[in-house]
Amino acid sequence: MSRLSLLGLALVAALASASAVAADNPDAARLSQRLTALDSDPVLNPFAAYERLTARQAVDALNQASSRERAAALYVAERRVQVAEAIARTDSMQREIDRLDRERSELLVEASRQDAARARAETERLRLQAQMQAEEAERLRVQSEADAASLQDVETALKGVAGAQTARLNAARDREAKLAREEAELTTGGKLPSAKRDSRGEVFGLAKDSFAAGKATLSGGGDTTVRTVAAYAQASSSPALKVEATGSDAKLAQRRADAVRDALVAGGVPAGKVQATGRSGKGDRVDVVVQSK
Repeated sequence: MSRLSLLGLALVAALASASAVAADNPDAARLSQRLTALDSDPVLNPFAAYERLTARQAVDALNQASSRERAAALYVAERRVQVAEAIARTDSMQREIDRLDRERSELLVEASRQDAARARAETERLRLQAQMQAEEAERLRVQSEADAASLQDVETALKGVAGAQTARLNAARDREAKLAREEAELTTGGKLPSAKRDSRGEVFGLAKDSFAAGKATLSGGGDTTVRTVAAYAQASSSPALKVEATGSDAKLAQRRADAVRDALVAGGVPAGKVQATGRSGKGDRVDVVVQSK
């Protein structure tokens, strides 16, 4: 029989004992009524089982105490009942706080996802707008070929428009990446490593402690980081990812690249979108390249 079952049986027995003698002791009856109210409260009943049992025992002891011992027994019983009530309320409040914390986290994640979706839609709108303006620019160039001076004026104006549009498009992409980063970190509880952009895409370098020396198994922190990168790639709708590992031992580098690829797939990235390569080189390094759309 479990400990909770034993406590429940003991509470029932204590309640029956207290009820039989409460009529002879008004203080005991009052304390017993408080415990009965605590037991019948559907919100507080699941909590402080042990404390309610000890309070019942103290009330029972008060009922059985002699006149000389009654004052001390009353003090103990009062305190036991107060402790049971306080702990039941505290535990109930803590459960409610935990529930509200979970709801808050879920709302934050959903808000981040909605912001990211709006940012992606805005990026696509600006991309189409830029494409239309580029097509219009080409049409104007063709029309202006007969007049060199007019062509020069048109091209100057178009460069200004194209530059402003490019700046807006880049700002929209940066916002989309920022929101995708926030969503990934909220979802996984991890932290994305620092990244740089080059011709390959957005490059995340894993920390050196992601693998133990000479090992190809991700550490706990390394696994969390890779799963956060996977969530970021999905939030930013990356078309593909590349894992590039280098080290003095080419075979070890390949195994590490494969381990990171497996962690990305476990984090939700389709296996067909991940390529892993390992090669020999100076220093041990593992990069995850998130390609841009």
